[in-house]
Amino acid sequence: MQPVRVAVLAFDGVSLFHLSVPGIVFGVEPPPGGMPPYAVRYCAIAPGRVRCDQGLDVEVPDGLEAMVGADIVVVPAWDQPERVAPLALTRALRLAHARGAQIIGLCLGAFVLGDAGLLDGRPATTHWACRELFARRFPKAHFHPDVLYVGDGKVVTSAGTVAAIDCCLHILRLRHGADVANRVARLLVTPPHRQGGQAQYIEQPVAALPSEARLPGVLAWARAHLSASLSLDALADVARMSRRTFTRRFREATGMTVNRWLSAERVARAQQLLETTDLTIEQVAAEAGFGTSLSLRQHFARQVRTSPSAYRRAFRHRQAR
Repeated sequence: MQPVRVAVLAFDGVSLFHLSVPGIVFGVEPPPGGMPPYAVRYCAIAPGRVRCDQGLDVEVPDGLEAMVGADIVVVPAWDQPERVAPLALTRALRLAHARGAQIIGLCLGAFVLGDAGLLDGRPATTHWACRELFARRFPKAHFHPDVLYVGDGKVVTSAGTVAAIDCCLHILRLRHGADVANRVARLLVTPPHRQGGQAQYIEQPVAALPSEARLPGVLAWARAHLSASLSLDALADVARMSRRTFTRRFREATGMTVNRWLSAERVARAQQLLETTDLTIEQVAAEAGFGTSLSLRQHFARQVRTSPSAYRRAFRHRQAR
């Protein structure tokens, strides 16, 4: 099985965390039969030594020619988002994109993709602290300031620092399906898909309240019972809270209402079933807790922008390819 080639850009001032994330996520030992191996290499405008934001020096072996043969190109958070990225870099990104490579901008790396013209007419995001600068510099992008990551498959951008992990797991999900992404997430001991977007972190981080310690158990319990009719009262009982307290704590912990969270989780469960089983659409709807195929189609169209049948066909086409 041919490895998927990943080129990660390095430069003076690069985030050591972002430099590491692609190797951490894509470098996980592949689940049996689930995905090909990934070969992650690092490149720079000029190969040689670069100094990371944490003061460590890293030897970068390759120049931008590494992007030529890459299947995925990753641009970490750019250290000077107010300045236009170097022409040699933006040209290399355009050529890689034109050749069919998947281009990822982590956090402020979205600014480099914007300078390359790759975000014109596309959905995009970046760290919330630079959302006004981003919107001003790239008015042709369809800016989504509140999400953790967004893209059209070929060009993907992520929000602030840790959202890089969410974004790379999303790439695995796109390429190999939810089951593979979930297994990799479990190996990394991280949520396979965080709900709520970065809106929950803007200007007022989530408060660390003692009662929130019970919520992860409630969320896990709800995911295990998605096919049931889960009411707000039932979840509050599991959490041993009053309905009012649970509603407030839930929004503080997830950034969304109970109904919205359940809808997103049920769609994610439906995606997994569509990818990994031959259940009928009606059976998928029942297993995911939507009750009827009509309800499944409505929620699926709203969140995934396609129908369950089209999603299954597209995923199987990717598998066959």
